[in-house]
Amino acid sequence: MAYSINRRPLLGHTSDSEFEDDLETEVDDPTVSVPDEKPFLKQYEPCDRYNLAYIVFYLLGINTLIPWSFFITADDYWMYKFREVHQNCTENNSYTHIENLEKKTDLQASFTSYLSVASALPNTFFLIINALLSKRIPLRARMVGSQCLILLIFIFTTILVEVNTDKWQSTFLVITLTSVALVNAASAIFGGSLMGILGRFSPKYITAMSSGQALGGIFTAATEICSLWIGASPMLSGLVYFIIGDVILFLSLIAYIVLEKAAFFKHHVLEKLPENVEADYSITGEVTFPQGTTISYSRIVRRIWHYGVSVFLVFFISLSVYPAVTVLVESENKGKGSAWNDIYFVPVVTYLLFSCGDYAGRILSGIFQWPRNKPWLFMTLSLLRVIFVPTLMFCNAQPRYHLPVYIHGDFYYIIITILFAMSNGYLCNLTFILTPTVVESQEREIASAMMGAFLGVGLASGAALSLVIVKTI
Repeated sequence: MAYSINRRPLLGHTSDSEFEDDLETEVDDPTVSVPDEKPFLKQYEPCDRYNLAYIVFYLLGINTLIPWSFFITADDYWMYKFREVHQNCTENNSYTHIENLEKKTDLQASFTSYLSVASALPNTFFLIINALLSKRIPLRARMVGSQCLILLIFIFTTILVEVNTDKWQSTFLVITLTSVALVNAASAIFGGSLMGILGRFSPKYITAMSSGQALGGIFTAATEICSLWIGASPMLSGLVYFIIGDVILFLSLIAYIVLEKAAFFKHHVLEKLPENVEADYSITGEVTFPQGTTISYSRIVRRIWHYGVSVFLVFFISLSVYPAVTVLVESENKGKGSAWNDIYFVPVVTYLLFSCGDYAGRILSGIFQWPRNKPWLFMTLSLLRVIFVPTLMFCNAQPRYHLPVYIHGDFYYIIITILFAMSNGYLCNLTFILTPTVVESQEREIASAMMGAFLGVGLASGAALSLVIVKTI
């Protein structure tokens, strides 16, 4: 007869019923021994020297959204590229910000929605692929390869800034959307792999990456505002945007290569996930490693689906109106000669204020992790954000086709934007903090990658809905 191991402290308080339970527990197979899972000595854990990993995860977080942020925020550049070109128009014609936005063409009004769809669809598909096949592709190949591809496409986009595309706007649109699709496919592999890595770290590092994403939005919005302040032309501002993006992407690539060599990173990731060892993949959705560890995809989904649905709702609701609808919202006093109303209102409120609110929400979620262990309440809070969709639709978005404007005041729109952004950042980051806590340690990477897939489905669904909403208002 084989008895179970009593792991209680020798002098610890033990009730009679608990002691009887221990004696009654037997192992059916006498040949099977039950190892004590608690090590006699605590395993040595390297420290994060100089907060290197924290800083690099911040930078990698910026990198996950830099391509999207720069494509979206360079609004003046895209409006100029897709403006209505007259036959008497020459290259020396002057351009003013007010003149370009007074009467938007259908392509100008719909371009942001096209951009959202071209970003969301490949992003979703490759996030799902990454969640399913991440164990078959080495981590270094996924992280370094995807960053190199993003950098090359971004350099190509930078070159196109200096090319006159007035006579072939439709072809330029196809090229741009194709580039966006390829960038987001690579970004999905990069971002999904990064989420998987962070699932093995403490919430501090998850918040660093998530905050870096919002900080990237702040940085790009500030760059646009500075270009407007110095009076840069749309072509010059577009060139500056993409050059800065090239530099950040390159620095991010170098930073990750350096981080891979750090003992702290190897301890949490590389040494626990030996990628030169082949695993057995079964058709039932289980992965079995030679060490005997079995990871069941279905078991992970059953444990995290509440948080998966929550993050889906967060991004589905956000992408349905941001930025496709919010970029069309104009100041109530536009056209009265004020620089704030005519030039700075959209970049400051729509992009900078939203990014700051999103950033604040992500920071707060790292401090106040509520609601914890209440997944149904979490899903309810995510669903309640749907109230922002009709609210923003009734703001002063132009041009309008069917619906009236009920919310005229700039102040009310600013308050709505702040609440919209903070709730997005808070709930988004909290899902990624809580997900690793409901699965086993060996399942955290796949669970976090699956959360990226739920996020991607929300992005794609919201972006598709935004096309309908823009035509509805």
